[in-house]
Amino acid sequence: MRMPKSDEQGSARLKFLLVLLIIGGVAYAGYLYVPIAYQAYLFKDLMQQKVDVASASGYPPTWVGEQLTKSLTEYDVPPDALISPVTRDQRVEVRVQFTRPIEFPGYTYQYEFDHTARSTPFFNIK
Repeated sequence: MRMPKSDEQGSARLKFLLVLLIIGGVAYAGYLYVPIAYQAYLFKDLMQQKVDVASASGYPPTWVGEQLTKSLTEYDVPPDALISPVTRDQRVEVRVQFTRPIEFPGYTYQYEFDHTARSTPFFNIK
């Protein structure tokens, strides 16, 4: 039988603490990142809804820009977001660009949002 040596004691405890620290760091990063990514996902859905409504109702592209501007605070979009609505190929299209900082301890990640929503061709009014 092998006898434990005195210099080997505590190594499992150290490994456990390191794994716990890594898991805690990943969980904290997810805690900061996931809400921002989820809000961006919901805003993309709103963009698609507004371009489809504008196309089906015959609204000008500027209407889409106005509707999205009204919804900026609801989706935590910065007020300096660049909203570019246009009509291209008989479809309403809007592009939104913004950057949101996510502050981690010792590091600030810049979340880049750049999405273009095009109306569904089915809704086009000719």
